[in-house]
This record gives sequence, C-alpha cells and structure tokens, in this order.
Amino acid sequence: MADADPHRLPVLSTDSGLSSFAELRDDWYFVCRGKDLAAGETLRFSLYDQPIVVFRDARGELGALLDRCPHRNVPLSGGKVEGDGLRCPYHGWRFATDGRCLEVPALVGEPDAMARRAGAFALRERQGLVWIWGEPGVEPTRAPHELPHLGAPGYTSAIQSFEVDATLHAVAENTLDVPHTAYLHGGLFREPGRNAEIEVVMRRFHDRVEAEYIGEPRPGGLVGKLLAPKGGAVQHIDRFWLPAVCEVDYALGESSHINVRSLLTPLGRERTRLTAVTCLRLPVPTALVKPVLQPLARRIFGQDAKILKAQSENIARFGGERFVSTEIDALGPEILRLLRRAESGDRKVAGPPVERRFTMLI
Repeated sequence: MADADPHRLPVLSTDSGLSSFAELRDDWYFVCRGKDLAAGETLRFSLYDQPIVVFRDARGELGALLDRCPHRNVPLSGGKVEGDGLRCPYHGWRFATDGRCLEVPALVGEPDAMARRAGAFALRERQGLVWIWGEPGVEPTRAPHELPHLGAPGYTSAIQSFEVDATLHAVAENTLDVPHTAYLHGGLFREPGRNAEIEVVMRRFHDRVEAEYIGEPRPGGLVGKLLAPKGGAVQHIDRFWLPAVCEVDYALGESSHINVRSLLTPLGRERTRLTAVTCLRLPVPTALVKPVLQPLARRIFGQDAKILKAQSENIARFGGERFVSTEIDALGPEILRLLRRAESGDRKVAGPPVERRFTMLI
C-alpha cells in the first residue's frame, strides 16, 4: 500500500463515529516486571479486552493462557499453580504453560487432546521485563523491544505504571506531543510564552517515526532546572516504535542524559496502561535527584491521564473524533498512519525514510 503523497499529513477523523483505535495483535506487548510474578503466582491480564491469565510455575517457567477453562469456561485465574501447571478451581483440570491439559482428575486415560487445550500465548522475559505476543497459538518471528539504557553502566533506572482511559493512539500522541507541555504542565516542564524558534525534522520508517528538535533550549520549569542547572541547548529526539513503544530522549550538555521509554499496553479499546522506564545519567548522584523527580513524574503523568480521560469522554459525547492537525502536531498523525498500515498487514521495508522539515516556537 503506497501513500499518494508521503509528505501529506493524514486526516485522523472527520466524520461522526470514527475512531483512531487500531488493533495490532501480531506483535509484542509489555505485561509486567519479571520480579512482580514469583513462582506459584498468577496475574490477571487483559489485551484488547481479551482476558488472559499469566502465571509462573514451580520451575520458574512463564505461561499465559486465555482466562477460560475449555471444560466449563470458568476463569482459570481463580485457580492455583501446582507444580508445572495451573489448576482450574471448578473441576481441577490442570494446564501446562503451553496450554496442554496435564490432568483431568478421575479420567482414565490420556488427559491431553486438542479440544482440551487452553489457548496459549507466547511469552518472553528479557531485561527483567515480561512481554506477551498478542495472538494465541503463534510462534513469534521477531524479538520484543530492547531498551539499550536499562541496566547500562552509569545509568540509574526507575519504572512506573499508570492506567489511562484513552486509546493507545491518544496516549502515544500525548506522550510525544511537545506543544501541550507548556500549558498542561506549565511550571513543571516548559513554560508558556517562550518564543524560541527551532527546526523540527520528522522521519518516518517502516517500523517507527521520529521527530528531532534542533536548537531547542533547555526546557523551562522545575524538571529542566534539575536536569541541567547551567542551562544550554539540548539534543532532543522523540520516537514511536511499532506496535506500542514511545521514546523521549534528552541529552543535556555532555554529562546529562535522560531516556524515557513508555511501554503502552492496550488493555481495552479505550483503556491503556503506560509503563514509563526512565533511565538517567546525571553529573550529580542520581540518589539526590530521584526523590524529587519521581513525585514530579507522577504529577505530570497524572495531569496527562486526567486530560486524556476528559478527551475520551468528550469524544464519546460528540459521537466520534473530529481532529484538525497542523504541522506542529508532529507525531500524532504519523503514528496513526504507521498503525493503520501495520493493521492492514503492511510492514514492508520500503526504501529510505520519508522526511519533512518545519519550524515551531517552543
């Protein structure tokens, strides 16, 4: 599928009832931190409104099954992990991490049969993070997203999760949207009334889209002062990676670097979990700054969650999205274009990236 004009901004929605919701099941999504799921524990989970139970058996192996026993449709999440399987609380059927039926109490003969298997999802645990493939019964052909700064020498990391009443696209756009920060987060991150003109370079690849902000001064507000007390220009790039990873990357001077990768999990059509993985390298001991930055980050994400909920509620009141975009809405329309292409099955590597440039005031 080729775009008639690759430089033209896509229209998000124009008529009543339309939505920027997109469903991409053939990819990896973040579930939880590995340390949050000990051996013998279960976790109720949802992906695109589909109930799933995630568990770790006694050997430490991870499993993810449809939260429905194939026998009488009772939720498996109400059961218990026993040995190398999860036992249903109703009739005691026990299932392995790959969905095979290991035991049917009182049955004489082999318990496993295709009809008795529970739908199983592929799981991977990498860098201490657990990822799930969005389709059951599929062996993935690619690896989960890698976070290069997580655990890297010289970096300190923090992980925080927030749930938001909004589509994945709305949360991704908000996470990477620069113009709103001076108003919604004024005083914390950027400030209204600043008029520095900077150049923005937008690049779209087959699997990601990015915006590089050239000549940006140090962000105003308390966060900018903490990270770069001496001021100066910053190197700033924002990215969205398919299917659901946002990256905000700031290099402030020679010794300060902040990289935030937000792992988005579409729990439902209009319910998204954002897990922010923040990796810091600072010229001062991070332990001195972390107690201040973490509450500030929670406050900023709280403001975003509140405005996104208000946006979703108002869209519902008016019967659908009616968005109007300008070029300074750098990534929102491009993220939707990327999601729509991937949703249709088009992930081809199609030559060099599409690039456009424009200026904005910041």
